[in-house]
Amino acid sequence: MFLSVPVYRMLLRTLLGFLFVVPAVATGSETGQTDPPPPPLLLVSFDGFAADYLKRFPMPNLKSLYSQGVLVEHMTNVFVTKTFPNHYSLVTGLYAESHGIIASNMYDPDTKKHFHISNNTDPSWWSEAEPLWITALDSGYKTAAMMWPGSEVVIHNRTATHFLPYNPHMTFKERIGNVTQWMTGDGKEEGAKFAAMYWEEPDKSGHYYGPENTTMMSQVLKEVDDNIGLLISELKRARLWGQVNVIITSDHGMTQCSRDRLIALDKCLHPDNYTLVDLAPVAALIPKQDTTAVFNLLKNCHPHMTAYLKENIPERLHYRNNHRVQPILLLADEGWTIVKTGNVLPRLGDHGYDNSIPSMHPFLAAVGPGFRQGARLSSIQTVDVYPLMCRLLSISARPNNGTLAHTRCMMAGERCWDVPLVIGLVVGVLLVLSTVTVLFRYVGWRRRPLSVRDFQRLNADDSDDDPLLE
Repeated sequence: MFLSVPVYRMLLRTLLGFLFVVPAVATGSETGQTDPPPPPLLLVSFDGFAADYLKRFPMPNLKSLYSQGVLVEHMTNVFVTKTFPNHYSLVTGLYAESHGIIASNMYDPDTKKHFHISNNTDPSWWSEAEPLWITALDSGYKTAAMMWPGSEVVIHNRTATHFLPYNPHMTFKERIGNVTQWMTGDGKEEGAKFAAMYWEEPDKSGHYYGPENTTMMSQVLKEVDDNIGLLISELKRARLWGQVNVIITSDHGMTQCSRDRLIALDKCLHPDNYTLVDLAPVAALIPKQDTTAVFNLLKNCHPHMTAYLKENIPERLHYRNNHRVQPILLLADEGWTIVKTGNVLPRLGDHGYDNSIPSMHPFLAAVGPGFRQGARLSSIQTVDVYPLMCRLLSISARPNNGTLAHTRCMMAGERCWDVPLVIGLVVGVLLVLSTVTVLFRYVGWRRRPLSVRDFQRLNADDSDDDPLLE
């Protein structure tokens, strides 16, 4: 016996139907009922919080938080792995080449303007994208931003409902106090539905001490964890804990640097040949004369530095398609530092390196009514956070580079399927079914009794009565 063609076709249709229905089901179901207003959302960034800090240092308050919600152990951030590009990616869902904040120091060849951390409020730098605190206004929400990079800038003629410009002297307690006040409202005005808050540690100390200085960094991380405990306490005091969704994350990690790992540009190229826009660990250069000649001097400059012409920057970095990316890019290997000249190490810890390096990765933790309890994911991408937040706020996302497929299993009330695994299983079943069918047919053919008819020549009168052609 072997499977008949109708039975085979029926099984094939069933499996193909399953193949296409499962991804559709994985997107969630429509109830046809009016959904209640979504809970408010608070996004908090601790600058320079490397993913491996979670394993190296005790973080009781943070662990208590994500034990009630979700932990993403590693988050692949955008290149360059710097503060400004990644903070803007978190709230836009775009790669740096798409949102235009490609580095902490930039030059725009069209406007002839320079961008620096201390000079960054010109709207022309930020207007290639729209951050979530602006987009959410279109849904009638109030929004707030506490010192988040770019939040004091007028973008598309708008700002968040509430914001404060960066002030390094304002304590964490003061910052979270303002945020909780904005989110609760004053009785006359509705509270902010979305709020973003920035804190500069452990990045500042990571640069100064280096991440391998366990003694000092353990003190710094204890202060960070104490601040997370303070955040929880303030939310409870304001009766927001358990009523709002909270995401705690970071922009990048940190790696150890050394005076023994310096790359001096002036040993390879006279400074009269180029204009330097940005330096370690990713240097951006504008050649003053022949670009090819300058590149040829730099491409073999040092075994721990890779030189790229703009058009040859690897596609995986998502970095070459913006006019602010300079003609030549120099990328140091992990732990190596590019300097113009001399042997002075500017900082013991640094970031900005290739975003495929684990030490550059931050983490993400989340808790609240919109998240599952006790969920753990190995990794997502920084650009995935934006569509996740839009879903939590029930607003339409602007075009972005992220996907909900990576974060769906974090959310409560969402059907969580491992779609690639399901597809693989279905394809595997189809292959096995096809193989078994072929084997059954082969065995059936071998067992079929022979007859004289199998070898009989066709006689002339065996032909069809009616010719095919007339």
